Amino acid sequence: MNASELFNVRGHAVIVTGGASGLGLGYAEALAANGARVSLFDVNADGIRTETGRLRALGYDVDGQVVDVTDHPGLDKAFDTVVAKRGRLDVVFANAGIDSGPGYLGAWVGSERPRLAEGALENYTDTRWNRVIDVNLNGVFATLRAAARHMKPRHSGRIVVTSSQAARRCEPAIGMAYMAAKAGVEHLVRNAALELATYNITVNAIAPGMFATHIGGGHLLDPDAQREFARAIPMHRVGFPADMAGLALFLASPASSYVTGQYIGIDGGFALGAAD
Repeated sequence: MNASELFNVRGHAVIVTGGASGLGLGYAEALAANGARVSLFDVNADGIRTETGRLRALGYDVDGQVVDVTDHPGLDKAFDTVVAKRGRLDVVFANAGIDSGPGYLGAWVGSERPRLAEGALENYTDTRWNRVIDVNLNGVFATLRAAARHMKPRHSGRIVVTSSQAARRCEPAIGMAYMAAKAGVEHLVRNAALELATYNITVNAIAPGMFATHIGGGHLLDPDAQREFARAIPMHRVGFPADMAGLALFLASPASSYVTGQYIGIDGGFALGAAD
């Protein structure tokens, strides 16, 4: 089998949650550029309008819907709409997620990091905790459930979930709900992969490290911040959505047909520790 057959996604019907920006948009563009028919789901109506317009202008088959993954009936309806239009569902990227706000440590000031009262455990509000879990974990669960409902009758499908290196690594600058949600996502992926394997549906997680997106207030979009964080990364740079294209295409295509239940890090070596 040659490479064009291995990575062929032409004509595949694809849904990307959180698809109007950042990593989700990177997934969507990678698939659409290779002939997939892509539907962007996002809460950002302006983002959906702008990005679907831009991608269509490039000749890609892309549409979009305003969808909140915490609205489970609405999410199910959006899935039904895509399948009614496309006639099938081949690939789902469960990507929608939000930042959890500050953790208990702030940024370095000289050789020290100040403690932040807002992120301390005793001050962590139910509202903040529940919102992050609702989007970053419960939203993934609802997306997997909707995908399985449409993929199982066809005995075929690819589900790709955006996790994080935070699933396995504590980061005191990030609110703890984020780590808890991503750790839950990692085990949810394994359980879903185990159940759905007999239906020829693969379920895998992509675990990014430090990527320049709008999450976290977009702080890594600042070149100065990129240079600062690059010191902790063996490859000496942060990641960008375009760095996801190859892995996204691999997990969505026949090339990964025997890969399921996996947590695949993409972080420039960050999880390995400092190199120099």
